Amino acid sequence: MKTSIATVSISGNLPEKLEAIAEAGFDGIEIFEQDFIAHDGAPREVGEMIRAMGLEITLFQPFRDFEGLPEPLRAKAFDRAERKFDLMQELGTDLVLVCSSCHPQALGGIDRAAADFHELGDRAASRGLRVGFEALAWGRHVNDHRDAWEIVRRADHASVGLVLDSFHSLARRIDPDTIRRIPGDRIFFVQLADAPGIEMDLLYLSRHFRNMPGEGDLPVIDFMRAVAATGYAGPISLEIFNDLFRSGRPRSVAMDGYRSLVALMDDVRRAEPAVAVDLPAMPRRATVDGVSFIEFASRGAEADALEAMLDTLGFRHSGRHIAKTLSLWTQGAIRIVINRETRGYASSAYNMHGTTVCDIGLSVDDAGAAVARARHLGAKPFDQPVGPGELQIPAIRGLSGSVLHFIDEASGLGDVWQVEFTAAGHDAPGAGLTRIDHLAQTMSYDEMLSWSLFYTTLFEMDRAPMVDVIDPDGLVRSQALESADGQFRITLNGAETHRTLAGNFLADSFGASVQHIALASDDIFASAAEMARRGFRPLPMSENYYADLAARFALAPEMLDRLRAANILYDEDAGGAFLQFYSRPFAGGMFFEIVERRAGYGGYGGPNAPFRIAAQKRLMRAKGVPNQ
Repeated sequence: MKTSIATVSISGNLPEKLEAIAEAGFDGIEIFEQDFIAHDGAPREVGEMIRAMGLEITLFQPFRDFEGLPEPLRAKAFDRAERKFDLMQELGTDLVLVCSSCHPQALGGIDRAAADFHELGDRAASRGLRVGFEALAWGRHVNDHRDAWEIVRRADHASVGLVLDSFHSLARRIDPDTIRRIPGDRIFFVQLADAPGIEMDLLYLSRHFRNMPGEGDLPVIDFMRAVAATGYAGPISLEIFNDLFRSGRPRSVAMDGYRSLVALMDDVRRAEPAVAVDLPAMPRRATVDGVSFIEFASRGAEADALEAMLDTLGFRHSGRHIAKTLSLWTQGAIRIVINRETRGYASSAYNMHGTTVCDIGLSVDDAGAAVARARHLGAKPFDQPVGPGELQIPAIRGLSGSVLHFIDEASGLGDVWQVEFTAAGHDAPGAGLTRIDHLAQTMSYDEMLSWSLFYTTLFEMDRAPMVDVIDPDGLVRSQALESADGQFRITLNGAETHRTLAGNFLADSFGASVQHIALASDDIFASAAEMARRGFRPLPMSENYYADLAARFALAPEMLDRLRAANILYDEDAGGAFLQFYSRPFAGGMFFEIVERRAGYGGYGGPNAPFRIAAQKRLMRAKGVPNQ
């Protein structure tokens, strides 16, 4: 299988696009006519430049408004085609995409269109070229791949074939299994795009909101399963029109595209085992059993303050590293490491971001397989020298250059706490915190699709719909990802302005990844009481919040009093109830959250977010002034 992407999918001038596409690992490109016209090189030079980068031109596109025209428009359409054939031969490609006509004077009729394509096929064949016909979802007379296939079938020409595009079929809700009836050798090209499941004019949706397979809501896997079942063995190409991608970094967008294609075809291979998919085999998505550890890079007074906060949260100092200035703090199944090293990766992270979460350890079923899959998907490996007695734990780079380590029990990596740490302190009852409920990562809004794709292609995780979180100074987009059993949850929060709490955190920390850590309790009132005894100071909530709570939910007065006294927020959904309270902000806007999920509550307390943000902003002070 050859991987391909249309040059229109990413930003930059033509050489910049080509460099990004080649670096990402694609085999070829669809050269979009506008990208070629905007470039100042001759056609032959452009073709040579493309091939010098190790790419081939899989398709020239688009050729518009061809079939079903009355004279003299019909003759002019064939003249235009001949000129494009000249250009294709200079470029060095043999296939052109003809999309179904939107011309206001185009005539209907399958036989009329078939006759036009038969003649065009004769002209193409005389030059050793081929023609692919695609049904646009908004085509004047042809907007369904089944009609396009019937035209190709009746044209009955070896140089005329079908082009399938997942967006045009799936956005019109055409059953992808109808593709299985088409002979694979009559399909000349396949284009892929996903899109969000929103009701919108199809042309506008297509031109502005397409995204990579796996980033949207269309059944792209079902589409490709049907294509694969035909025996199609040609290129699989991305054609993405997206305003964010057109303004994004070419290399990042190209890498996301390659990752999406490889993951998609791996899914197809597993769903259709009888179908041959010509890609190197890679391990399945990793199953995450939970967060094994969180590591902070910190130093001096900041590290002291962080450790003091952990003490008020009920953590105990349970271990010291055998060779490095790392301290281990534990409670229930939660491990937090404070790294005060002045050399190595953590030191660099601290120098860049200040006190920050530099490393997340995930408990997976197979650490080696997780890293192998990540490498297939283009993730950057992470490695640094290990000292005597230390374990080599597989790792990759994550958001903002942070690190993800993978730990499994089968390979003995789970013994790292006994092998690399010596006991410190003494047993203590803690505050009833049991595990990490979820992590919240903050990023710019235009990175959200990329990191959602990163997690869902590497791990067994599902995406929740994206929601808007109201900040007093703007909007923050938020999307939750979680494993089926809820053992691993992460929320991605995209900031569009530095004036929001999330945006301010990004600006102040120079792009640190984790802004808050949510810790689970089975009895939040008991946890709050014990933490208060230890000196913990929760985020104070306004009286107005609790007055509104009384109006929204049928809570007993005694329950409202308990919530108010402990500054605990409350929410309900169809599954149950959710209780949460927060630490005060520290280290430029980071914070801890304590949560209790009751009877299957599935969310994250989203309705409370605006009030929590407002309360945090009331406490935030000018740069350099610590919170009291």
